[in-house]
Amino acid sequence: MLQLPPTRQWIASVLACAGLTLTATAALADPQWPAKPITLIMSFPAGSGVDVVGRSIQEPLGKLLGQPIIIDYRTGAAGNIASEFVARSKADGYTLAFGTAATHGSNAALYKKLPFDVETDFVPVAPVLDVSNVLMVNPDVMPAKTLKEFAELIKANPGKYNYASTGNGTGTHMAFAELNARLGLNMVHVPYKGGPEALTSVVRGETCCIMNQVQTALPQYKAGKVRLLGVTTAKPVASIPEVPTIASSGVPGTQGFDSSIWFGVFAPQGTDAAIVNKLNSAIGTVVQQPEIRAKFEAMGNTIRVESPAQFKKTVHDNRTKWAEVVKAAGIELN
Repeated sequence: MLQLPPTRQWIASVLACAGLTLTATAALADPQWPAKPITLIMSFPAGSGVDVVGRSIQEPLGKLLGQPIIIDYRTGAAGNIASEFVARSKADGYTLAFGTAATHGSNAALYKKLPFDVETDFVPVAPVLDVSNVLMVNPDVMPAKTLKEFAELIKANPGKYNYASTGNGTGTHMAFAELNARLGLNMVHVPYKGGPEALTSVVRGETCCIMNQVQTALPQYKAGKVRLLGVTTAKPVASIPEVPTIASSGVPGTQGFDSSIWFGVFAPQGTDAAIVNKLNSAIGTVVQQPEIRAKFEAMGNTIRVESPAQFKKTVHDNRTKWAEVVKAAGIELN
C-alpha cells in the first residue's frame, strides 16, 4: 500500500471526508494550462460589433497564451443560448464566453426563467472594452437633425416610427428603451437577429433608426447614408467629436444619460483562480497593446482593464442598473 508523507496523509484524510482525492485537486490547478486550444463562445453572429471585437483579440491573445483561440458561434435568444452553453461547460478554462452588459446584465431582468444565473454560474474573467452607442437615423425616413427635433417628431406621431435593434434584450434594444422611457416616446420596436440585419434595415429605410454601436455605424455615417444625433456615453466619442452626447442635448429627461455597454470574458463557475488570473493578465496585456488600443479607439470604444474582483463588481452593478431600466420601461421577455 502506498505510504504518504504525514502532511499529505492529513490532507488526504480531509479530502476523503469531503469526497475528494489528491488527484482531483491537482487537476483543478493544472500547471500546464493551456495545453490545448481555447474555445471562445460568441453570442452574436459574424459581422456584429461583438464579433469584430472578439476577432480583434483572438490572434494576439492566442499568441500570448501559446494556444490558438477558436471562436464558436452559438447565437440566438439575445445571447442566452451561448451563456447557457458556457455555464454548463466543464470549468477547466478551455470554454469561455464572450459576454456583454446585456448577456450578463439586462438579460437577468428581462428573462424571468433563465436556466442559469448571470452572476453565480459564471466567473467574471476580464473586461475588454466599453462600447459607445449612437442614435443613428435614416434622413429620408427621419428628417430630424437634432435629438430635440427627433423627440418632437416622435411625440407628434405616436406609434408611427419603428426602431431597430440587434435583438430582444440586447444592448441596442435596452439603450433605446431607456431613451424612450426617459423621454416618454411611443415607438415600435423591431428586433433583428443581429447587427448586420438591423443596420441594413435602417439604411434601407425599413426602420427609421437604431441605437447602434459607433464601430458599426461609422462606415455608413462616413458614406453619408445615415445621420448621427447623439452618443450614449457621458463624454463625446473621440472618433466622432462632432456628434454631441445625448446627455448634453438639453431635452428634458436626458440629464445624466449614459447607456454605454461593455464586452468581457467569462468562465464557468468553479474555474480555478490561477487560470482566471492568467487569463485576466493576458487579456489586459492584449488590449493595452498600442495597435489594439488604437484600433478600438478608432472604432469609438475605450479599453477597460480590471482585476477579476473589480470586474465582478462591474457585472453586479450593471445588473442592478439594468434591472431598474427594465422596470421603468415595463419590458419583460419570455
